[in-house]
Amino acid sequence: MSTNTKEWIQYSTASAMIVSGIVLSFISFFINGDITEGVLWYMAQALTYAGGIFGVSIYFKTKLGQSVTQIEDLIDRKFRSLEREERKEESDDEIVEDR
Repeated sequence: MSTNTKEWIQYSTASAMIVSGIVLSFISFFINGDITEGVLWYMAQALTYAGGIFGVSIYFKTKLGQSVTQIEDLIDRKFRSLEREERKEESDDEIVEDR
């Protein structure tokens, strides 16, 4: 299963849970005149599930992005230090040849 398909399934089920909780709450209110305890529990579970899906996904994407950025910075610094060392060795070799 590709990453896009997996994310699409996660986001659509989280959205469906929120919508179903809202619809169930409205139906319960209009039929009974108040929202029953079971409906409130279902709505809380729907919000918890959706929050978990959206929050965890965003958290991991952010952390992955930070890790990639740190790795790229580390690689860039290493290449720059290697280039400086090579230039220093070349200049040292030129000085030795001039003598």
